[in-house]
Parts: sequence; structure tokens; C-alpha cells
Amino acid sequence: MQSREIASNIRVALGQEKADIVLVHGNLVNVYTGEVLEDWSVAIRGRHIAFVGQDASHTIGDGTEVIDVRGKFLSPGFIEGHFHLDNTALEEYGLAAGAGGTTTIIAEALEMNNLLGYQGVLALLEAIKDQPIKFFITTPSPIVDPAAEDLPITYQEIMRLLEQPQIVGVGEIMWPGLLEANPDQLEVLAHSLRLGKTLEGHSSGAKSNKLVAYISAGISSCHEPITPQEVLDRLRLGIHVMLREGSIRRDLEVLSPLFKQGFDTRRLVLTTDSIRPDDAVAYGHMEYLVQKAINLGCQPVAAIQMASLNIAEHFRLDHIVGGIAPGKQADILVLPDLRTIRPELVISQGKPIARNGHPLVEVRRPAYPEGLMRSIHLAPDFRAADFDVAAPDGGSQLEVRVVNLVSDIITREARERLAVSHGAIQADRERDIIKIAVIPRHPGGGQATVGFLKGFGLKSGAVASSYSWMPRMPVICVGADEADMALAVNRVSELQGDYVCFDHGKLVAELPLPVGGVWSQLSIPETAERHKLVAGELHKRGCTREQPYLSLQTLPCTGMPYFRLVRDGQVLDVRARQVLPLVVPD
Repeated sequence: MQSREIASNIRVALGQEKADIVLVHGNLVNVYTGEVLEDWSVAIRGRHIAFVGQDASHTIGDGTEVIDVRGKFLSPGFIEGHFHLDNTALEEYGLAAGAGGTTTIIAEALEMNNLLGYQGVLALLEAIKDQPIKFFITTPSPIVDPAAEDLPITYQEIMRLLEQPQIVGVGEIMWPGLLEANPDQLEVLAHSLRLGKTLEGHSSGAKSNKLVAYISAGISSCHEPITPQEVLDRLRLGIHVMLREGSIRRDLEVLSPLFKQGFDTRRLVLTTDSIRPDDAVAYGHMEYLVQKAINLGCQPVAAIQMASLNIAEHFRLDHIVGGIAPGKQADILVLPDLRTIRPELVISQGKPIARNGHPLVEVRRPAYPEGLMRSIHLAPDFRAADFDVAAPDGGSQLEVRVVNLVSDIITREARERLAVSHGAIQADRERDIIKIAVIPRHPGGGQATVGFLKGFGLKSGAVASSYSWMPRMPVICVGADEADMALAVNRVSELQGDYVCFDHGKLVAELPLPVGGVWSQLSIPETAERHKLVAGELHKRGCTREQPYLSLQTLPCTGMPYFRLVRDGQVLDVRARQVLPLVVPD
């Protein structure tokens, strides 16, 4: 807050100056005390709340917009505390989320870092400025998957980023790496703590003394618990626990017994982790989570706290956001009643931005840097032969290690005997064994690696994607036909980012992703429609994965269980951290 804003707030509160907007006769949800205060009013000057009380008449002048909210409920704007932007440009997502009542988003910088390292995160910081809702960012973690050879950011660069006011902490830190972290990595974490910023957790699978040791490093949140006991184990160790309900996991229902067992909910937080565009259109953002928590038995004020004050306190932003109180930024929702979380009016940073779910404002469209808009540098004109897998000399069949998808994201090793023809190992569509290729997008990133995939189900055609969960984000292609694979990869290169499906030489569906090969610049509804179209075309061609996008994103991710295609015709046993040849030795 600037000194002139402080002075103006004081004058409005004393009646010496008049407010810009006054909401009168509302029922105020006070997240600080857990009360609902009947017939209260709120006066807004500029970006801030200047007065809260039962009689705001002294703040009203000829130029004041007076909004009568008699019988309605005034809630703080909702805060998303852990978020990955998934295929939607930040500005478009902010507009859609704001229309539903999400007025602040804390986003991970992982994707922009994976693309361009330090420069990518700086581009993200520039993009979040002057948007209808507020964005804050967490830095990439200095503790990463040891199989990632080409790390896109240095420890010193992360420490510089932490000095930025819009950076609120270090992004999700994997627990096994932290327990083995080197001194340079630990110094980055210590620097964040010295600055009063957080260390965000990712403690999936950590138990007993390992969980305690992990949290003792200064970790203050985790979004990974999937059972009530895991939530309690972490709450009892003093951290904020984020209950996840998004496109990757939906955990609220299984965790809802916590709402009825008398535990204090003030260190529980609602989060999505990420939302696909089609889910955003179908369900909304944080308003959907608050509504679902209430429907599952959570008291309405507690549910609102879990999407406002609780997360603001965790990130030490409660002096700015999180509640309706003098001096806070004016992020306010007008709700029809406490059990219907459908904002009739959304005020963000003192300005009405949406009414009845429809935006009232335009977004600022950032000028993304050239390095982000031209991030894919592939060899020109891939051909079908580029997806051959050369066979060692001798034999008409070989035993081959195959990546076996056992869920949308979990893989295991399968060993299959595959035919050899004209010196190349052949896929076997009848047994659901098709080709997968991991293709570096940056110069000097190495050669494309081709292997075999089981469990995707594709009977014809190919799909390629420029978005994955790995540093430098290689292009991923899965196909039942090598010629279609070549066409799909070439199309990704041509558009500088795409989800694209070809079959029998024809383009059947695509979603262009021009911003870093990660984000669409279409509206949320348009992006959602393209998402559904590509997935639908894959399902028509036999794909058995419920979320084929998620499979494509995670197939090269060597930080996830259990078996991944890596480089030079090799595969990685993630659990054993062992790189193995594709062909099983005799």
C-alpha cells in the first residue's frame, strides 16, 4: 500500500473523504472470528477497503456507487494456493477464474522454468502484472529429479527470484531429494526462510521419521495427502494441508470425514493443483471447491476460510488479502446465501470484474518474449523411417522392455517378444504395443529416442504433444503408424506447439499451443472444445486412457513411478534409478 492510499483510507474511514463504492446492508462473513455479521456495510476507496461497519453513511458522497446487498452475503474473494496452468494462457485463465470468484492465484513457475529457465520465470512475472485478478508465483525447486541432465535454472538464479515481491516461496519440493540434498540446495531453502517466504511441500509417500525429517527442514505445506490419516499426520506436525480437488486428483470426498470429526480446520486449505480447460468450463474454479466442501458437510464459514484466510496466512499475505477488513485489498464476493457459492458480483482490487459469472473487464495481453513464442527447434521434416527402432544383428524376434501404462500416469515394465523385420523391431498393434518417441526440442538436446508403449490402446494414427512434465519439455509422440507420427511431429514444429492427431495421413484434430508449446491463446471455452475434440478422436481410434492428455504429459517424467523411456534407446527403472537397454540381453 502506498502512503497516499493509507492517507485516503484514513480520511474515508473518518468521513473526511468519500468512498468509490459502498456495499450496504449485507451479511458479512467474518473469517477472522468465524461469525456472520448481519446488516454490515463495506466502503471501498481505490484498491482497498477503507471502512467496515454497520453504518457507512459517512463514507457516501455524490460520486459514490452504492450497491444494496440486503439479504446477500459478503465473502472474501477466493484464493487458489497451488496451481499449475494447464494449456491455457495465464490471462485467459485469470479472466475465467475471476468470473467465478477466484481473485488470487498462487501459481507454480515449473512449466516456464522447464522451458526457458530463469528467463521463462521472468516472462511469467511480467505476464502477471496488471491483470483483473492477482497472481503470485513460487520459484522452481532447487531439488529436482536426478535423472534430469539438463537443468534449466541455477541455484543462484532461484535465490535472485526469491527477492522479487511477487514470489512467495519455493515451489513443491520432493521429499526424497530433500533428505539427500547437498549444501548448495539447502542454502536456497535457507535463503527463502530468511526472507520470510515459504517452502512448499510434496510429501507423497513420506511416513514416520522420514516425514518428520522432511518437515523439520522448514516445509510448511503439502497438497499430496489422499487419506484422512495422512492429512492428520501432517496437521499434527504443524503444516498447512491442501485438500486437492482438480483435474489430476479429486480427493475431497474421501477426505470429507475430517469436516465432521471436530478437528480444527484453520490449517486446511482447498486447492485444485490444476484444472483442464474442459473442467474449468464444466465446474468452475475455487467456487466449485467451496461448494463441494459445503455439500460434503463442511460448515460454510469454515469452507470459505479454507479458500481465503487460511491460505493467505500460510503465504504470509493476510496483510493484503484473505478477509474483508479495513486496509485489505477489496476482493469481495456477493453471494445469494451461505450455501450457494455462485457469486452475483465479484470485486477484485476494488473494481467489479464479473456479474453472475460473466466478465465485466478485459484482460491485459502480455507481449510474450520471442524465446517463448519460438521455443521448438526440431530437425526439419521428420519421416516415417525416423521412428524405426534398430535391431541388434541376428534373430527374427527379440525380448524388449516396453513402457506399460497401468493408469493414466503410472507405468511399469513389461517384457515382450517383438518381431524383427528389415533390421528394425516392429510394434504389434494386435497386442496393444505401439511406438513412443521422446524428441528434444532444443539445439544440443540430443537425438530422438524411440521405444515401445503398451496400455494406450491406439489402433491407428498418432498423437503428438509439445507439453510434458520434464525440464526442457521434449516433444512426445505416440503412434500406431510411423508415417502419421512424422506428420504429427512436423505439425507441432510448424505451429510451435500443439496437441495434434493424424490418421491415415490426415489431420483430424488439434489444439495449438503457441506460448512455449504449453499455453493456448484461445478463450477457455474454445480451448476446452479443442481439448475434448482431440481426446474424442483418440478414443474413437481405440485409446483406452481416460485422460490421454495426462498420459502424454507424464510419459517422459522420470520423477514418477515406475518405468520411463529416456535417451539413447534406453529406459529408466525409476525405483532402482537404473538405466537399462531397450533390448533385453540374451
